[in-house]
Amino acid sequence: MMERIKELEHYICTLYETKDQLRRHIYKRADQAFEAGDEQRDRIDNCELLEERRQAMKRAFVKSIGGLPPSDTPLNAAVVNVVAAEGYRIENIVFESRPGEYVTGNLYLPRQLVEVAPAVLFLSGHEAQAKHSIRYHEVCLRMVQAGLVVFAIDPIGQGERLSLLRNSEGEEVWGTAEHQRLGIQCYALGQSVARYFVHDAMRAVDYLAMRPEVDPTRIGVTGNSGGGTQTAMMMVCDDRIAAAAPATFIMNRQQYMHAGGVQDAEQIWPGLSGLGFDHEDLLLAFAPKPLLVCAVKYDFFPIEATRRTVQRCRRFWEMSGQGEGLRLVEDEFTHSYTDVLAIAAADFFTEHLLEQGDAERDAYRSKAQRSKLAPLASEQLQCTRSGQVMREYADAKAPSDTFSILAAELAEARTAARDEQSAAASEWLKRIVLTDRERCELNPRFIQMPSLAGLNIKYVLWWSQPEVMNSGYLFSPDCGTDDASGSDLSRATIAIALWQDGTKNLVQWWNWIQSMCASGRTVLVLNVSAVGPHEPHLLYGKPNDRFFGMTHKLADELIWLGDSLAALRIYDVLRAAEFAASLCKPDDCQIELYAAGLFRIYAELAIKLDARLQAGKLPGDAGSIRLSEWLAQGVADERDVMSVIIPGILQYYDLQIDKR
Repeated sequence: MMERIKELEHYICTLYETKDQLRRHIYKRADQAFEAGDEQRDRIDNCELLEERRQAMKRAFVKSIGGLPPSDTPLNAAVVNVVAAEGYRIENIVFESRPGEYVTGNLYLPRQLVEVAPAVLFLSGHEAQAKHSIRYHEVCLRMVQAGLVVFAIDPIGQGERLSLLRNSEGEEVWGTAEHQRLGIQCYALGQSVARYFVHDAMRAVDYLAMRPEVDPTRIGVTGNSGGGTQTAMMMVCDDRIAAAAPATFIMNRQQYMHAGGVQDAEQIWPGLSGLGFDHEDLLLAFAPKPLLVCAVKYDFFPIEATRRTVQRCRRFWEMSGQGEGLRLVEDEFTHSYTDVLAIAAADFFTEHLLEQGDAERDAYRSKAQRSKLAPLASEQLQCTRSGQVMREYADAKAPSDTFSILAAELAEARTAARDEQSAAASEWLKRIVLTDRERCELNPRFIQMPSLAGLNIKYVLWWSQPEVMNSGYLFSPDCGTDDASGSDLSRATIAIALWQDGTKNLVQWWNWIQSMCASGRTVLVLNVSAVGPHEPHLLYGKPNDRFFGMTHKLADELIWLGDSLAALRIYDVLRAAEFAASLCKPDDCQIELYAAGLFRIYAELAIKLDARLQAGKLPGDAGSIRLSEWLAQGVADERDVMSVIIPGILQYYDLQIDKR
């Protein structure tokens, strides 16, 4: 019998190919938003409209990331070490961007330093060592060689700033893995982890402005990849930046969506695509200040997308009489801040911050081609003895600690205004689940399967939304009929089952299915969007239920649109309940929802939206835990997480989820 059950799990229905349907549905919505954004920007034909767009996008960006933390706390900056080298010296700095959140950085000071000099903030991409990576160290040295003060800092989750979160194997995570976990915590609060990245950079500018060697009116910013992201965010958020050189990041989101992979949580800004945002808005937010876009031709960010964005934005500088203020430099390389780009960026900053003439800049470029400043060992660039601020300072905090504090504050607010909160939560839930969904006829298709162990089995497909089909197996006691229409399902109680892998996971639950049918129920094992046979094609071979797989990518695109995969799937559950109700007499139908693991979130919220639905309990329950408590533990197990997280949910609900 086990082999027969496995055959059911592997059944392939040939009525519709559904693996690509969710991607097509989401991309269609996103394409419409991108086209609307292009039309909005195309209407900008004077400086007044440009300024309106710039201010509107700045407000939208800051709101999208949940606002910025206050910058009125003391930096408590300290020089922990000074290292002298040939032609320059480095001060190793530690400051507090927020109380207890320590930022580590290297301040590069050229030997031939004018009394008050311009400075460049260098923001690291996704290198494990971050500021003391040899790659980034040498980029900074190119700028020091040009006579610029440079301040390179470690971002969250890299260098000396790991949060010490662990995965399900107990290993410490860093970089993209940490950023994603912190991002999920922030999403639940109604924020983006981007707020902490950009705030750290703004506090680094605060520090530079305090230094007697630095002219606070001549501060630039650069970085590549994730550092390019941070640079772009600074272009939007910090008006003190006088010149910028984002590297290997600026592109066109529509082209990257169709051609590319998945980005980190700090690079996902909830709701902005729905407002027509694209990377052109990052550039126009900085116009008409000097801007050098650095790119490589063989990047995973399509070079065509970068060129398109720069070309479409040139007119914003021309409107202000600064037509040469926006430039693009390219190198023939893969994703990297190459030496060619480093020299070009240093030359750009000497022109606009040092205000050097052609002769001086020619001299720098000629010298840079002949020689480099000698780098230091990475150990000399570290600011802590232990290598990590979380181990170095007893009062050190990470964004994951801040999550627990903010989650507790939200819990108090929900309790203090229970009646008003209940009404607000109900309206929020209706909005996030029902808005932008197009109702259609269910039009179910019934496929009779061979009976098994005394059970009648039908595979059924129906439309949840136009172009989005859900499915499931209907199990009921075998009454000896061959009717495939479903009209023989006279049972008044239908149990809808929600669990990981849907109909591809029957063996584990077979005893429960049989026992439910024996109790007089009909069981519908449900495949919501992108589950079971609807699971999308793999992205670069990465599992769909893990970070950076295709399901993650689709979830991100929905977050960009102001939606979420969880909300879409809750709608799927509501439509499945409509389908189940259609099998019974109108006044003689009881629908129960049984859900396992994280999928319990779908059931809990669907029940709040449909009074017909009742909660059931699956066997083998290992206990439950509140969503906020589970998130506070650091999301060790990444399976299915991106498909159940709803931005802002903790402002309204703190649900119980299964530990299983």
